[in-house]
Amino acid sequence: MSGAVSGFGMTSQRTRTRMIERLREQGIVDEEVLAAIAAVPRHIFVEEALASRAYEDTALPLGFSQTISQPYVVARMIAALRAGRQLGRTLEIGAGCGYQAAVLAQLTDEVYAVERIEPLLAKARINLRAIKQLKVRLKHADGQLGLPEAAPFDTIIVAAAASRVPPALLRQLAPGGRMILPVGGATQYLALIENRTEGYVETRLDAVRFVPLLSGVE
Repeated sequence: MSGAVSGFGMTSQRTRTRMIERLREQGIVDEEVLAAIAAVPRHIFVEEALASRAYEDTALPLGFSQTISQPYVVARMIAALRAGRQLGRTLEIGAGCGYQAAVLAQLTDEVYAVERIEPLLAKARINLRAIKQLKVRLKHADGQLGLPEAAPFDTIIVAAAASRVPPALLRQLAPGGRMILPVGGATQYLALIENRTEGYVETRLDAVRFVPLLSGVE
């Protein structure tokens, strides 16, 4: 795997730089988020046959009817969660191949990531180990139930679309915390939810397209 990390060479560095430039052009202004994305070698997290497309601004298939999220969407979601604050204790729902968790781990020391598909979770473990990212705590579990044993969380980020906000995730959001998730079915939008003193406040952000958030484990 170390050969795969280094073997992408200068092409990787050039294409990574171009990806960051595109994110800036698309309106991502949080330099810490951009630096976090630049620091994570996305080609390690995609299927080998798709490595040449790793730094395109597009979602790519992972198998198991799942995808690795588009870099812009990762940056947009994390920047919205960070605006004016630090991430703190963070829960990711839908770890997939581990890419977004690796980006989050550049920004906070407390990252918990849940994945319902065990073979994908195994891939995430291998990928994170390959880049020597040992801070992420991974668990095979139903994401709709969150991770109550590690709650409350300052930040929750969901990488699959829910028909409605899972109540368990709301309960696990700390006072002053923020959660972002895609909501909807055929039509989806990003919802930013804040746990304020007056209650939960939802702000609708961009239109998006994610795989559905499913219950149970595989």
